[in-house]
Amino acid sequence: MAEPLALEDLLVHGRPAGHPVARSEDGVRDFGAFRARVCGWRAAFAAHGGQRYALFTEDTFDFATALLGAWHAGACVYLPADARPATLDALKAHVDGFAGRAPPGLPPLAPAMNEDGASSALQPLSPELAALVVYTSGSSGEPTAIPKRLSQLSREVATLGQLFDAEVGDVPVLATVSHQHIYGLLFRVLWPLTSGRPFDAHALPYPEDILSALQAGPGLLVASPAHLKRLPSTLDWAAVRGNLRGLFSSGGPLTLEALGACRDLLGRAPVEVYGSSETGGVAWRRRDTDEHASWRTMPGVEVRADEDALRVRSPHLPPGDWFTTEDRARPVPGGFELLGRRDRLLKLEEKRVSLSAMERTLVAGGLLREARVLPLTEGHRVILAVVGVPDADGWRLQESGGRRSLSQALREKLAPHFEPSALPRRFRYLEAMPVNSQGKSTEAALAALFDPKRPPFRVLERSGERVLLEVEVPANSPYFDGHFPDSPILPGVVQLEWALLLGREHFAMPPDFLRLETLKFQQVISPGTQLTVELTWAKESGRLGFKLTSAKGSHASGRIVLGGAAG
Repeated sequence: MAEPLALEDLLVHGRPAGHPVARSEDGVRDFGAFRARVCGWRAAFAAHGGQRYALFTEDTFDFATALLGAWHAGACVYLPADARPATLDALKAHVDGFAGRAPPGLPPLAPAMNEDGASSALQPLSPELAALVVYTSGSSGEPTAIPKRLSQLSREVATLGQLFDAEVGDVPVLATVSHQHIYGLLFRVLWPLTSGRPFDAHALPYPEDILSALQAGPGLLVASPAHLKRLPSTLDWAAVRGNLRGLFSSGGPLTLEALGACRDLLGRAPVEVYGSSETGGVAWRRRDTDEHASWRTMPGVEVRADEDALRVRSPHLPPGDWFTTEDRARPVPGGFELLGRRDRLLKLEEKRVSLSAMERTLVAGGLLREARVLPLTEGHRVILAVVGVPDADGWRLQESGGRRSLSQALREKLAPHFEPSALPRRFRYLEAMPVNSQGKSTEAALAALFDPKRPPFRVLERSGERVLLEVEVPANSPYFDGHFPDSPILPGVVQLEWALLLGREHFAMPPDFLRLETLKFQQVISPGTQLTVELTWAKESGRLGFKLTSAKGSHASGRIVLGGAAG
């Protein structure tokens, strides 16, 4: 295994020019190419003259070289979680320029060419460099900017090496998570660079991609709970278990169901890492046999655990004060046990309601594996809504009695514990919670499930390139208003919008609409129709195929062609 290097000295001491850094479809990119590219980016940032730059690019090699280039130019890098125009546009007031993706009309920086000879001028990075601004996931509101000094990142990367280098060995790093988030940045970029492991330049969004990568040879996998709880048992995982040398999970709690899938399908329990954008890594555990193993604090990290809140002080945080997390905990020898999130309180009908307690009650009562409760504004009043992931009993109840039967059963389970005025009035049931690139379910994404313009659906079948959905066409959909007064039908443009919306929820697709192909509308769709929607995604050609059928036969079909870089 290569000798670990400090992050500050990575480009000064370096590695042999032929040492592999990244793997892609084009081949292996070595340290010589890495150093030259870093110098090219450093020259570009220095010539531009600013001190703050937003960086977003899908290619992890390009990302890593731009990041190090900015740091060696003395600049601070802002990491947007995605490349949506609104996200990038909001950053314009905070940065001096953009690398990779930029808002419309603003050209992004590009690395200077032929900078190979400039590497001799590289100096060690200052630990005090204001290196990074990351953003919280915005799970309960707008994302918050979190500044990081290089010393914080360097100490955390060194801690990862101290804990896990010897165990995982010298194998490439595979990942399902984005490097635009602190977890992906540390585990997918900075730790591999300092430990000398090559990393894959592109993420693995689907289980089939993970299987294919492991079929090619040994590797360690950096994943999120959202990916690990969707491992299909139909794939031949047994054939690649021997090549999986390490498995990591962070970004949220790993359910017992997902833990069992990892043990059964992948042959090992993941190393779970507990932390946040604010705190960095706090603790870790691996539940090989004990399903409720406690968390072990990382070296140098101090915690104060009580049922009110878990408080953290560590070298991954700014020095000084204790940071209060949103979790409750109790101390145990060598670490702590988590007791769930701190109560989220809402005043409803002049009475306080704990949304956290309601979520715990819903899951403890059976029928749901996961539950999120959120407030919705309807007219001049605030009501509560539930997004739930039913268990087998929950799905059976819905199939036998409809959604209303399941919703009423859940209200009955809540009734002994909450005032009648506080009981939820809206319900949505999903196969899995919607997550963003950071593996988090944001309140905005959950609230969007109750938009009357969005059709309720259930996943019937799912693979990397195909999804089959059961879609309800609500009779109260605003799309029927005025179309037509005496005989309402669903407009064809709405059918296209639904196909694209549902496609984006299930596939990683490019952002730009290019054209339609082979579009056919065979039968009108009336209010209350139960549709079966089949979506197929051809990544190579950028084509989303769709078919809308019901008991009456075919309603619509066609292909939507998309382009541009996927964000």
